[in-house]
Amino acid sequence: MRLGVNIDHVATVREARQIDEPDPVAAAVLVDLAGAYGIVCHLREDRRHIKDRDVYFLREIVKSHLNLEMAATDEMVKIAIDLKPEMVTLVPEKREELTTEGGLEIAGSQEHLREVISQLQKHRIVTSLFIEPDIKQIKASARVQTDYVELHTGRYANLRSKKSISEELEKIKSAAIAASKLGLGVSAGHGLNYQNVHEIAKIREIEELNIGHSIVGRALFVGMEKAVREMMDLIK
Repeated sequence: MRLGVNIDHVATVREARQIDEPDPVAAAVLVDLAGAYGIVCHLREDRRHIKDRDVYFLREIVKSHLNLEMAATDEMVKIAIDLKPEMVTLVPEKREELTTEGGLEIAGSQEHLREVISQLQKHRIVTSLFIEPDIKQIKASARVQTDYVELHTGRYANLRSKKSISEELEKIKSAAIAASKLGLGVSAGHGLNYQNVHEIAKIREIEELNIGHSIVGRALFVGMEKAVREMMDLIK
């Protein structure tokens, strides 16, 4: 199983003082050195953490795999086509949210998403849709011809009772199986940490986990390279 490391919250610390450190680009170098599959970053409309400068420098230095999370807007499509990351993950975006709160509603915007996906694929950019682990959303994702889906694990991460966790795991597993049967690549992410990642990592159909906040938090105490390697050991 592959690990993509989201470095957004290195930029969040930087923006708390609105200065030039810590630099998420420097963090990406350490993530690469630790052996992670790739770097994930979200260029939001309001530029609250990752900036345009960051993504262009990342494109220059990331030697592994760059996954750009973004909203499906004309502005972001133009940036992605210019940047040419290996992958673009389309995500919902609300200005008032602290972080992405849920998956895209694919069924209600299929025509627009199909057009955005087509534009990106014409430039040899692999596409992924961040969705809830729901069969309806998976079928709609296949219809718009995306390459991958990323299953939202936020609800799983926030549950506390064993029964609820078990039920949500089965839901994620069923969604991963369904997506795989429809020919979609499958990744997962949101809220995963060193305590809850084990069960998600057991799902064979999931090829990649994208994890950020917990790794950045752990890196404050043990350093970025060790934090990444510890997570990689857990998901193997």
